[in-house]
Amino acid sequence: MSLLPAHRRSQSLFPELSDFFAGFPFFETVRPVMEGKLLRVEDEMADGKYLVHAEMPGMDPDKDVTITVRDGVLTIKAERSERQETKGRSEFSYGSFVRSVALPAGAKEDEIAATYDKGILTVSVPVAETVAPAEKHIAIKSS
Repeated sequence: MSLLPAHRRSQSLFPELSDFFAGFPFFETVRPVMEGKLLRVEDEMADGKYLVHAEMPGMDPDKDVTITVRDGVLTIKAERSERQETKGRSEFSYGSFVRSVALPAGAKEDEIAATYDKGILTVSVPVAETVAPAEKHIAIKSS
């Protein structure tokens, strides 16, 4: 006999705060923690590319996943619809999932590509080598 509920709906821990901060860019990175629907990701730099791997098994990337980039922030959104015919226990997470990550300096936003294989979404962002600006000395004028 299972002690787990048949279906458990996740709700925001702080719905009023979630609504209040919805318009702020910083909030997009905090929102998943507050709403409890966080995509699991790994990121790394490899061969001149910033790679983000997102764990999303059982999703159709053509229908369920959107990837956007704005002001140097990459956002992955996904939606998993609950199956209505399930009569037993379910431990799957359903609903909307989102994750935003800041892109590194030199990211070529126009060349971002994504692939989906065996439940893992990989977003590849080419990164141009950036040269640190030379140190500039400022003259001080005294009166």
